[in-house]
Amino acid sequence: MKKIIIYTDGGSRGNPGPSAIGVVISDEKGNRLKEYSQYLGDDLTNNEAEYQAVIFALKKIKLLFGKKTAYNSEIEINSDSQLLVKQMNGEYKILEPNIQPLFLKVWNLKIDFKKLTFKSIPREQNKEADRLVNEALDSQNKVRKLF
Repeated sequence: MKKIIIYTDGGSRGNPGPSAIGVVISDEKGNRLKEYSQYLGDDLTNNEAEYQAVIFALKKIKLLFGKKTAYNSEIEINSDSQLLVKQMNGEYKILEPNIQPLFLKVWNLKIDFKKLTFKSIPREQNKEADRLVNEALDSQNKVRKLF
C-alpha cells in the first residue's frame, strides 16, 4: 500500500452534548477499505469529537496494516474541521484546555508515520464520515428510548 486516504468526522449534538465519530479508510484509488462509527459519550464538544476521530483513525491504521506498512505508507487525513487541520499544520494555536491533551495524543501518534498530512476539505466531500457520525448518534438515541 502506497497511500492510505482517511476521511474523519466528529459531531456533537448540543456542543457539548452526545457525540460520535465517523472514519472512512480508502486506498489511493478511492476504494473503500473500512468504515467505522462510534458513540463517544454525552458531554463532548464538536472539536473534541473531531480530534477523537483522528486519534481513532491513526490507531486503527496501525492495527489494520501493521506498524511497518503504516509507517512506510503515505497517510492523508481529510477533515472538514478547519480548526483541527490548521492546528495540526501549525497554523493555529491550541487555546482550548480540553483540546490540548487531544492535540498531544495526535502529535505523539504522528511519530508512527513517515508521511502524514492533514487536509481541509469541504463538508460536501466528507458526507460518508458525517453519515457514520449521525448513524452512531441516532442508534444511541434509539437505545436510550428503550429505557
